[in-house]
Amino acid sequence: MIEATLCFPLRGDGGDTGGSVADCNEVLLIEKRRGLGEGLYNGPGGKLEPGETPRECAVRETQEEVGLEIAPTDLEKAGELTFLLDGECHTSCHVYRTETFAGEPTTSDEARPEWFEIDAVPYDRMWEDDRLWLPRVLEGETVVGEFEFEGGEPLDEATFVDYDLECGVSFEATTAE
Repeated sequence: MIEATLCFPLRGDGGDTGGSVADCNEVLLIEKRRGLGEGLYNGPGGKLEPGETPRECAVRETQEEVGLEIAPTDLEKAGELTFLLDGECHTSCHVYRTETFAGEPTTSDEARPEWFEIDAVPYDRMWEDDRLWLPRVLEGETVVGEFEFEGGEPLDEATFVDYDLECGVSFEATTAE
């Protein structure tokens, strides 16, 4: 099983950061340039390295993929997603959002960043399940979801078949998550 993270940097009018989710109207997405999900949009993120916490992973992956600096304490836990492939757990994903970051997003070998208005997120160019949970995360809610895919590896070529989604979940505020 893969343990991974996604991070969704948010900003308000004029690029302001440091407000609240309710004040934000744009989200930073990346167009994946290689690997799983190549050509699709998503938040920066990736696999945990040995000994790394999910928060540390989200910070590292966001910096590596788009050049933004984020303090682990500025990440807000927004979700826990489990992806099943042919009945077996394929990926467990920790989802974070933040309104506090430093720097300007830059393109890397892995990702091309782009700011989108929250009401214009390109769900037709994203994983099929994203349209079910991401709007809630961008509205400030928390989610726990399980998403089932069938058809064998790789996951991005499998068929999305079912899901279970719970909203308004409380996450323990710890730096280890």
